Amino acid sequence: MPTAKSHAADSSAARDFLIARDLLLEHRVDYQAAYREFRWPRPVNFNWALEYFDAIGRRCDRPALRIVEDGKPDLSFSFAQMRERSNRLANGLRAAGVQRGDPILLMLGNVPALWDVMLAAIKLGCPIIPTTTLLMKDDLRDRVTRGNVRVVITHDWICERFQDYGAQLLRIAVGSAPAGWRSLNQVTSSDAAFRANRKTASDETLLLYFTSGTTAKPKLVEHTHISYPVGHLSTMYWLGLRPGDVHLNVSTAGWAKHAWSSFFAPWNAEATVIAYNYERFDPRSLLAQVVRCDVTSLCAPPTVWRAFVQLPLQTYRTQLRELLSAGEPLNPEVIARVRDAWGIEIRDGYGQTETTLQIGNFPGQRIKPGSMGKPAPGYRIDLIDAAGAARDEGEVCPNLADTPVGVMAGYRDDPDRTAAAMIDRHYHTGDVATRDAEGYFTYVGRNDDVFKSSDYRISPFELESILIEHEAVVEAAVVPSPHQRRLSVPKAFVVLAAGTAPSKEVARSILEHCRARLSPFKRIRRIEFAELPKTVSGKIRRVELRTAEMQRSGDEPRRAHEYWEDDLL
Repeated sequence: MPTAKSHAADSSAARDFLIARDLLLEHRVDYQAAYREFRWPRPVNFNWALEYFDAIGRRCDRPALRIVEDGKPDLSFSFAQMRERSNRLANGLRAAGVQRGDPILLMLGNVPALWDVMLAAIKLGCPIIPTTTLLMKDDLRDRVTRGNVRVVITHDWICERFQDYGAQLLRIAVGSAPAGWRSLNQVTSSDAAFRANRKTASDETLLLYFTSGTTAKPKLVEHTHISYPVGHLSTMYWLGLRPGDVHLNVSTAGWAKHAWSSFFAPWNAEATVIAYNYERFDPRSLLAQVVRCDVTSLCAPPTVWRAFVQLPLQTYRTQLRELLSAGEPLNPEVIARVRDAWGIEIRDGYGQTETTLQIGNFPGQRIKPGSMGKPAPGYRIDLIDAAGAARDEGEVCPNLADTPVGVMAGYRDDPDRTAAAMIDRHYHTGDVATRDAEGYFTYVGRNDDVFKSSDYRISPFELESILIEHEAVVEAAVVPSPHQRRLSVPKAFVVLAAGTAPSKEVARSILEHCRARLSPFKRIRRIEFAELPKTVSGKIRRVELRTAEMQRSGDEPRRAHEYWEDDLL
């Protein structure tokens, strides 16, 4: 296994970055030492792509990026090739009139140009607005306007969604360029040597992320040239990556998790990024690629892990060493099934678009079922109650007195929301957790999702974890349902496993399963079989279910496939 320390840095800022990075690599399985000794590097000026990535590219021919797709040849690019490709693109964009500070809306899937543009934009000092290819005209209009976009780079088959903007945008297409557009190939220079016109200040804007909007209109999160490139050292440590590892992250391009685990964190460790393209998700095909590509580290959201455990995992002979899950808390039952099949525990992690990895189960650390672990090196996490006091249960709040590098600069052009999130030198995540005597954190739910029934606090996540232990349940979301005497009772919206039809008998079986495992005040009293509304990034919109449920009148008839405990048990 190659070591990272052999690579010299291009500046004192990059050397400080490498010193901090190498400390985490050295203590990869010694969490206590890593947490005790790690200190964030805080350069005044830093350009991660020019000073760190290019330094690797001048000396390293190992694969940096490998894109695989069923039925097509693999595409593979070394660190040296990615350095040169991004230099050519940065020169070409500059020649086309792109200036430092021009926001670039980047709307691409997992194609090589996505990584080329990310690196080139960092080198140019242009803020990047990553955007999923699922968005249509209205959402794009909001992003172009609020993001003050100057450049759009997207696939040729998406170009028509930007037809209303005319000459106000520099429009670049990957593929065949329609009228009014330039081809990416046309703006790629033949000059492979790039020189920046000035140093990059660490507090300059690097990324603008629109949140996925599970409860409200998406916020515009601002990250800098230090908060994500350097901040994702915490994410690298959680992933457990080493130089030469092969890391596959299941994430849609355009969301923060893609930058987390398909760009900054693995390349901070000098690991190979694997991107798998598919038209329709098939867990069997994904696992076949994991085997074929000798993947050593796999990060996937809970929906993917829930699909995996429906398969005979023990028949897949992999090279996997690290298994990760993020996006939403992973239920203990799924972790146990994967451990039984592969002998490896999935390590849960917690963070947000607004931050890097804050809390996690790290390599070598004892895992407690249901816990999301301990604070990442460089983060001090307080749990703040409604009165503003630090307790063992409360809102998850990174302490800003310790100035963790990985916290956002704020919400762009929204001082009120920024001020509301940054109170008393804490960043308020909106998530509730508990902390036990050993310092392990356990997720309770979003502030907006936790509700009361007969004056008892109910955590939807806890009940959902019990629900998916039932063999017929694939996914579930629990919300309050109006009740004349109790104010509200827990109701579950359930997606059934393939081959299981909704019925009174299935509902009775699920409710009995929960009744045997939950205290009476937590019991799920109502169940409805239905599809779950989700954001375009795949997160369940409980707010939509909750709002619709609480608006129902007391005499409204039962919906199709809705069953109440009172009728069945």
